[in-house]
Amino acid sequence: MDAEAEQQKTKKSTESYAKKLLKVQTAFKSLQYSINRYFYDYETPKGILSESTDEADELLETTVKLKLNFMDVRELRKRYNLNEKVIKELLAKYEGRYTTKTNMAIYKLMVIVLESELQNILFNLKFSKLDKAIKDIKSMTAKYQKIATDGNQNMAPTITRFIGEIEYLFTEAVKIEYEYYIQKERIREEQKAIREKMRQETAERKQLEAERKKVEQEEEKYKNEILAVQNQLNNVNDAALIKQLQERLTKVQSQLDNVEFKKAEIIKLEHGQAGYIYIISNLGSFGETVFKVGMTRRSVPEDRVDELGDASVPFRFDIHCLIFSENASELETKLHKRLNEKRVNKINLRKEFFKLTIDELEDLVYELEPSAQFTKTMLAEQYHQSMAVKEVPDSVVIVDENDDGDSEDDNE
Repeated sequence: MDAEAEQQKTKKSTESYAKKLLKVQTAFKSLQYSINRYFYDYETPKGILSESTDEADELLETTVKLKLNFMDVRELRKRYNLNEKVIKELLAKYEGRYTTKTNMAIYKLMVIVLESELQNILFNLKFSKLDKAIKDIKSMTAKYQKIATDGNQNMAPTITRFIGEIEYLFTEAVKIEYEYYIQKERIREEQKAIREKMRQETAERKQLEAERKKVEQEEEKYKNEILAVQNQLNNVNDAALIKQLQERLTKVQSQLDNVEFKKAEIIKLEHGQAGYIYIISNLGSFGETVFKVGMTRRSVPEDRVDELGDASVPFRFDIHCLIFSENASELETKLHKRLNEKRVNKINLRKEFFKLTIDELEDLVYELEPSAQFTKTMLAEQYHQSMAVKEVPDSVVIVDENDDGDSEDDNE
């Protein structure tokens, strides 16, 4: 083969690889644009980073960052991180099989797009949609297998093995995220039952209150009767009459004992301990290391949180944890005891604000209540929106969203 023919062959091969690279780059840019356009603003770093720099590695690993729900559940977070570690090891193993820069570029771009599409699928995952998400994973991997091997069958065996392994791990990632929705649905049903139970308890307490008042009237009647009999005993000398009065006194005292016992039982039932522990923060008002840990017996605990973020502070509170407990007072006491040294106000203990990191607070919650669901995200939407406003125009009308009076910062 003469030099000119060899040159033409090399040129065609280069053009073929360049065409594939362009194809993958276009798919990547399209996906990145879609995610940037509909999920969040993502600023692409300027300039070309060297493959040997840490910045380049970081860029390849963190193309898209989305807030996924599994991060709010410790066990799911552990499982996801373990699965993610296996994915990274798999990517590193296959990366070592590519020796030419062109093939390496195709591989890296394909990995970026695959991980971005996985994030997209995870972001759109909903309850009862697991089968669709797994189908999307398989369609996505098949698509990129075709893109990567089209026109170069030499890469096909390696890419096929890689796609098979990554498809399994991506499916596991979807299943882990979906487990959150299963737990959320279970909690939703439990919360529904709890609210119904608390409504019933409210009705029962009203009934108990009425019964207690009735019993207290009987108690007063028997006490007055005993006092009257005792006065008679002090003023009679007839033995037969004294005997009758003593028998009457014994009978009335027995009736009073029964009434007092019944009253004690009613009071015990009235003072049930069920309720919610809430853990909330207010980034704009107190910063990122101050949290309020309180308790409410309302059937809708969010109503109490809304009250606290009403008129006394400039921004609304973010809820990090709601824990239903049959003995909420006891659980609150345990939390406050463990957090006692972290109190912001060490004089007025009814001010239940504590200064610590959110990681420390999460560890304490899971230690005392392993089944709790704790979210570390501080949305602070109004605060961030306010920080973005440089100047408030004269035409803007500022309205207090729930201006229904001052609320006290006390337990209910």
